[in-house]
Amino acid sequence: HNDKLAELAGPLASRGLTPSRVTVYATQRAATHAATGRAFMIYREQEALTCAISEEGKLSFTRTLESADPAELQANLPQFTLSAELAGIDTTFPVVLLDESLFAVREAVGNLFSTPVDLIAVEAPPAETKLNLLPAAWRQRRAQAVRQGEWRRRLILAGGAYAALLLLFVLYVLFVRLEVRRLNGQIALDAPKTEFVQAAAKKWNTLAPAIDPHYYPIEVLQNLFECVPSQEVRITQFNQSARQISVDGEANSASLAYQFAEKVKKQAELQPFRFDMAAPRILQNEHAQFHLEGKPK
Repeated sequence: HNDKLAELAGPLASRGLTPSRVTVYATQRAATHAATGRAFMIYREQEALTCAISEEGKLSFTRTLESADPAELQANLPQFTLSAELAGIDTTFPVVLLDESLFAVREAVGNLFSTPVDLIAVEAPPAETKLNLLPAAWRQRRAQAVRQGEWRRRLILAGGAYAALLLLFVLYVLFVRLEVRRLNGQIALDAPKTEFVQAAAKKWNTLAPAIDPHYYPIEVLQNLFECVPSQEVRITQFNQSARQISVDGEANSASLAYQFAEKVKKQAELQPFRFDMAAPRILQNEHAQFHLEGKPK
């Protein structure tokens, strides 16, 4: 009766809840109070009485009685057992269970079955049972709710991870700013020493040509003359500034001019300079005029 079931579950549905299991109440009672063996149970369900037979915790036969009057119960129970026997069910019960709210009929039930009657509390949490009569529409709705919950959980995790990354980024930015501020303070503290070193280096660079023997004009000129391959190469002009050397000359041939330039470049004493020579200018008498420039490396 899915319509009746939907009506009963209306308050749950209004709160967005879908039951995960729909089962027979008598089955849960049997699994709770008579998980092993064969048992006969009587308990109150709303205004009626439910009589149930269970075997190994599984429901095998059930009937509903309208009245809990001892006389009527004693008259109706034989009919119930007869119907069970006709259905092929053994009606010898080693265990008879009676709802504690039906204590008044305990003696009548015991006389009928000639078996001690144990009282049970229907309010006890029912045991799990494999029987599940959940409608297909509810299964789909619950599966959809589970998927939505999974996606919600994933979104929450993703949001948490994003928030954590954002927090780490903010902390990193703060750390970088603090580190920059610390370094700026250290730079400001070391500024006088840095300025002194820079000024000293500038003075050294200015005075280097005057105190370094490699820059002495007489030494440079002597090294240049040592590179002259023969008397057919003549140095006609020599200029030297603080950081530059220029040599003009004339050779009987262009090859002699190139030979001179190569020897100058390989001269050990002239290695602090980098020499470059443009193509020589050929004169009418086949002589070659050359211009050689040297700059510090």
